[in-house]
Amino acid sequence: MTTQFLDLQANPITQEQIIGSGSSALVLLQDDIAVKIPLKCLWSDTYEVQTNIQKLRHEQNVYHRLQDLSFNDNRSNGVIRCLGMSSESTQLAYMPNGDLQSYLKKSQPSLQLQLLWCLEIARTLAFIHDRRILVTDIASRNFLLDSDFPIKFCDFSEASILPLESDMKAVDDHGFNTKIDIGLLGTVMYEIVTGEKLQVDLFKDNLPTDGRPYWPKREVLPKTTDIWLGRIIEGCWDGKFQTAHCVLQAFDDIRLPAVSKSIRFHTGQAIKNFITGYRVFTVFGLIGLTLFLRRKSILQS
Repeated sequence: MTTQFLDLQANPITQEQIIGSGSSALVLLQDDIAVKIPLKCLWSDTYEVQTNIQKLRHEQNVYHRLQDLSFNDNRSNGVIRCLGMSSESTQLAYMPNGDLQSYLKKSQPSLQLQLLWCLEIARTLAFIHDRRILVTDIASRNFLLDSDFPIKFCDFSEASILPLESDMKAVDDHGFNTKIDIGLLGTVMYEIVTGEKLQVDLFKDNLPTDGRPYWPKREVLPKTTDIWLGRIIEGCWDGKFQTAHCVLQAFDDIRLPAVSKSIRFHTGQAIKNFITGYRVFTVFGLIGLTLFLRRKSILQS
């Protein structure tokens, strides 16, 4: 079925081709590769299309910064892999399990998977900030899940590319700063843990003449007292964590609830593996062992 969307050569795009869309771009599946192109509709004018092309090229500059081969850091695995670029498209690795927001609407991840995802997004945000990038648009729709469920940051069209010598505790790009990135990270963690979508309006409290974003007052956000990982989410929202590294370190003493009367799984070593750069499959192995022990305990009881 054809849609209202066109490629830049004015060829119609069918619904079957589209695997994602946003305010400035479409993502098409071509030969098992996700190809991101500027948004163009039947009614789009030249200015709108050129603006969307510029956003695409800006995002390509972010990928250049984050996936610079001369800067070898395996934390970049938490960012969707950019496979190639042209002036009018970006080729990205295809993530068959779609975006996190859609997944959470239909499935409830286990506590182990919740912990793994929250750890990985905190770890990756620390890397992104180390590369002097502010994401500015951190939301569950902008995380993708691979075939075996590793989670990846995607969509940097609104990101801020800062000088490499920037102090991330002090940066301010028209109001966007590290505090807002960390606060938004907390909202994604909240959604992972509770399954509830949390919409944060960064412009609610500004003056009509002020277009800068502001982190909302604490009372407009939900309580975290009785939820899993609530202490970490609260720290993201109340400004306790000045850097994403502080968020990551807060996981060091997190315990999963006991899976049986005789088994208690402590995640400390798994977290140290993340912090020291072990591969994700190491943690999946620990998760698999946990599930095996739980099954064994149930059979023996």
